[in-house]
Amino acid sequence: MPDLLWDDVKEFFDPDLTGSLPDVRVADTSVEDWQAVLDLVRSQGWSCEYSEDGVAVRLPRAADMLARGESVDALLRVWPAAGFLVIFRAYEAGSIDFDVDLRELRELRGQDGVNLLCRLLRAIGRRLGKPVTLTPESDPFHPVLGFDPAADCVVLLAPSHVSHRRNSHAGPEAGGPIAGPRRR
Repeated sequence: MPDLLWDDVKEFFDPDLTGSLPDVRVADTSVEDWQAVLDLVRSQGWSCEYSEDGVAVRLPRAADMLARGESVDALLRVWPAAGFLVIFRAYEAGSIDFDVDLRELRELRGQDGVNLLCRLLRAIGRRLGKPVTLTPESDPFHPVLGFDPAADCVVLLAPSHVSHRRNSHAGPEAGGPIAGPRRR
């Protein structure tokens, strides 16, 4: 069984509701965690392009990339699958931040798109042993879904308006849990 079902999360894939670049974050990270993510990208064979100030250059080690600080706009574009772009922004060692590009909707529609996103979040979360959260664009305080290391799967973190309408007695206003993990 998939971690999440399309019918439960499809509104979170709507650029009009979540923005065209929903934010993904792994908090409390280190240079070593960044390096683990770079190594994951390489080991998975995902297509990628690294640039500094808009100029494509060879992907450096994480320590070198992060040492550039705010003086350089360092971006790592990764395609875990055709038509599925994520953009890592090397702001600081303390968090790994990236965007999911909903403008490239070819692969992020329907259950296959949800499965692709869940595989990515799971791969990063498992590699780091840390939670990975997705929030609407520029709204870091309202995570909607994420990888839960304790459950070892991607879980719904916010009530979906779609599933809330189907099950009106569930949700935070009823005093119940927001969402529980779905087992694979």
